[in-house]
Amino acid sequence: MQVTEVSAEGLKRAYKVVVSASEIAERVDGRLAEIQKQAKMPGFRPGKVPLGLLKKQYGRSVLGEVVEQTVNAGSQKAIEEHNLKPALRPKIELTSFDEGQDLEFSMDVEVLPELPQVDLKAIQIDKPFTKVADDELEKALHEFRHSQAEWLVPEPARASQDGDRLTIDFVGKVDGEPFEGGAAEGFKLVLGKGMMIPGFEDGLVGVEAGADTVVEVTFPEDYGNQQLAGKAATFDVKVHQVEAPKLPEVDAAFAEKLGFENLEDLRSAFRSRLQERYDDTSRFRAKRALLDALAAAHDFEVPPGMVDLEFEAIWKQLTDEMERTGQTFEQAGKTEDETKTEYRNIANRRVRLGLLLSEIGRSNEIQVTPEELARAVASQARRYPGKEREVFEFFQQNAEAREQLRAPLFEDKVVDFILQIAQVTTKEVSPEELMRDPDDAAENQGDTAAT
Repeated sequence: MQVTEVSAEGLKRAYKVVVSASEIAERVDGRLAEIQKQAKMPGFRPGKVPLGLLKKQYGRSVLGEVVEQTVNAGSQKAIEEHNLKPALRPKIELTSFDEGQDLEFSMDVEVLPELPQVDLKAIQIDKPFTKVADDELEKALHEFRHSQAEWLVPEPARASQDGDRLTIDFVGKVDGEPFEGGAAEGFKLVLGKGMMIPGFEDGLVGVEAGADTVVEVTFPEDYGNQQLAGKAATFDVKVHQVEAPKLPEVDAAFAEKLGFENLEDLRSAFRSRLQERYDDTSRFRAKRALLDALAAAHDFEVPPGMVDLEFEAIWKQLTDEMERTGQTFEQAGKTEDETKTEYRNIANRRVRLGLLLSEIGRSNEIQVTPEELARAVASQARRYPGKEREVFEFFQQNAEAREQLRAPLFEDKVVDFILQIAQVTTKEVSPEELMRDPDDAAENQGDTAAT
């Protein structure tokens, strides 16, 4: 078997592998000899069937099996002889072969780049954080109190007002014609919550049970369904019921009803829940800053095939969402080619960061334990009540699905490892600043770096 490197450009390698006809024949005869030991054929004792007869009957299938094994062995030899670290499965093409002739095939492979050494101690990032203020805790308790309200028909009956809950039927129309998704029956709507498009809830203040009314609205210009965005619409509404909330008192009895020993325990639980949300966001912002720092400091060539796969995945996600919402590239202010360039840059960044994090994890022996993966599978199963067993069996039988769970767990463990070593400066900020979308903040500051 002869392996010859044909070309080496960047991270792409091409090889020609030639296996002599005599080697192929030797492999075929060896395989036929193995079959002979087990072969049974009328007129011959077990194991005594002549090789010539076996070759006549099984020769073509054995030859195909040998060719496949030889190609696999040849490609593996090329990888080992040239110390290759393939980024993706090599592309194999049979270029020349016929029975009694040499076997020749080509192998194209993309290899992983030599990764730079990352000085984790030199990384400097800011980690914003915030604490739950007393007034925010009171606001959360107030909102929860309203969620526990008992809804009663007012006596005597009266017109609706903000805070009331209406039971309604409605049909939305544009240019006098009903539109898809614009109708409902028995719909319960709390006025003043802002759950509907602007103007809809305002138009239902002051109505009484049994009333028929028409509400006029205009869909926002940035409405998710582009076919409705900016258009005037009317809603024919039938009011079945008007209810007012009877709010519980936030006291010891209220806390005990919810399973807490006293009111202070309830307040403590709410504060912890709010703080957990802030802590999760704080970690996300620190992770984002870390990835930005790694991307800025380490720019290297990545395998084009890996970028193509990543790009195809995020491009499909984008176009599926655009199709669902009816949005176009023109409405987003960019051409399709401009958007593709932007998303290919994002794909390149993701692959580059993925390789860096993978190498940092490997060199520091960071692994996802079976217990951690099992907890992730259990978390997925809980999302499908009544089908937990099917979910567990799916992940047990599907290695690719398990890898999709393992990958983000591994990334988070590597990120946490780096954050323990890097120079992390904590900075207390307001809740509004912490929760603000970092992309919005970057745009306001003229930062156009890709995420």
